[in-house]
Amino acid sequence: MSCEHLTRRVTRTEYDGKITVLADSFDGKRLNSPNDIVCKSDGSIWFTDPPFGIGGEWEGDKAAPELPHSVYRIAPDGKLGLVTAELNGPNGLAFSPDEKKLYVVESRAQPNRVIWAWDVGADGFTVSNKTKLVDANGPGALDGFKVDTDGNLWCGWGSNGSAGAKAEDLDGVMVFNPQGKPIGFIRLPERCANLTFGGPKKNRLFMASCHSLYALYVEAKGTV
Repeated sequence: MSCEHLTRRVTRTEYDGKITVLADSFDGKRLNSPNDIVCKSDGSIWFTDPPFGIGGEWEGDKAAPELPHSVYRIAPDGKLGLVTAELNGPNGLAFSPDEKKLYVVESRAQPNRVIWAWDVGADGFTVSNKTKLVDANGPGALDGFKVDTDGNLWCGWGSNGSAGAKAEDLDGVMVFNPQGKPIGFIRLPERCANLTFGGPKKNRLFMASCHSLYALYVEAKGTV
């Protein structure tokens, strides 16, 4: 599965190379620019839809948003449903290992970027009890993130250019426990925007930074 800024859609690439469009509109209006995506064990696909790709010409084509900034869910039967439209610039998202919690980065929250947590209902769709889990606290610029099998959140981190921020003190990966407490930091020479676990044991952390891709074996395993 992939989210496409330019074409403003979510697609699946089949084994024969053909592209299947899974979502490109909601209530008859075009999506803004699907950004991050996560698949749940029930076969549903969840994604964020901020306006990043239509805000200018450098990521996509500049256009006026037709829909609020939102998080959506594609059901196993292909039906698109709205999860929440209350975040400003929703970005990275992930589930807890038991899939009872949904985490989403609000990249345009004020004054700092935030990761919010919701309880996922027994229906596997509705969310409730919104709680602030991680606050980037000023200069921190969290972006994409993943969750390990112990429930810890591994977050792409770096300076967002705030006055007084030192990139060398921030660039890398911050690790938070399930309660939102920082428990580790991997220092990199440049800001990390996104990351994922891979390898046969899901214990190799791949970190996509400004100009490089870094890899590190860790004593943690990413959730599927």
